[in-house]
Amino acid sequence: MGSAETLNVIRRTFTKMLPGSIQITGEALSGAEIKDICDSLKENSVRLLSVRGCQLSDRDFGRVCRGVAESHTLVQLNLNLGVVSTINRTKQLADALKTNRSIQTLFLHGSPLLDAGLVTLNTALSTHPSLVSLDLGDCMLGDEALRLICGMLPPDGAKSGLRELTLSANPSITTKGWARLAIAVAHSSQLRVLNLDYNPLGDQIAGMLAVAVASSRTLEVLDLEGTGLTNQSAQVFLDMVENYPTCLRVLVLAENAISPELQQQISDLLSEGEEEDEKEGEARGSERTPGREKTTWVPHSNSHSQMVLLTSGLGESLLAETEM
Repeated sequence: MGSAETLNVIRRTFTKMLPGSIQITGEALSGAEIKDICDSLKENSVRLLSVRGCQLSDRDFGRVCRGVAESHTLVQLNLNLGVVSTINRTKQLADALKTNRSIQTLFLHGSPLLDAGLVTLNTALSTHPSLVSLDLGDCMLGDEALRLICGMLPPDGAKSGLRELTLSANPSITTKGWARLAIAVAHSSQLRVLNLDYNPLGDQIAGMLAVAVASSRTLEVLDLEGTGLTNQSAQVFLDMVENYPTCLRVLVLAENAISPELQQQISDLLSEGEEEDEKEGEARGSERTPGREKTTWVPHSNSHSQMVLLTSGLGESLLAETEM
């Protein structure tokens, strides 16, 4: 079976699961396959494109970026695991994002962006009219990059901002950078999901984040798996959820030096809070605001794949299985 034919089989298989999707992992893509992808993008028949871990030439990467720029239907773009491997590719992606108006979710997990890459992408990301979910895990980011990312978490609803942010495994970020993020999270008007797993945060930074969570009016999910926390941090979070009203519904503390008992206490309190909110909503006879969907979230580090629910402002949803 030829490579182009293989791609068509893959596309047909996934189309049955998710109409309008192209998902390929870890393959060396030929020029013919790239042409097929680009044609589909230009025909506006693709809503999800994932080429995570794929090998393609610089020329072909540029062709894909031009297709992304022209697409009016692409909602999710997955370039995880080193597809954006050079500063030149970062510039090409930035140019595509400046033209594209439809992408809601962008995965760049495992791309060697460094701070320079975020500087290159910053204008395109921060001014994109539809982008609400961004994965920059394991991108070798530092404090300068985090400063720019904080600008994507505006403190009021006048400007669109991120609802979901992943910064897993960026160990070069210092206490100063995390403190800046904590302030931005506390005042963000839209952020709902924050994944900081596998960063060497420690109890001091966790304390800052607890204050941010207590202040936030929107944050529902915080992933702190494998971040060097102890019972000291857990006790702070327990006191917070026990004594203060919060929007938080999920707090992941696995792979830390925290007792199972403390973790269970926190989980139980968060579950109780969610049940009380649901009862109050039923008592008022209220319905959820149109366009706002309940977050469906699975810790991405606990399995090889996760189910991600993408929600547009019009209430449409796109369910896709992705891998980090």
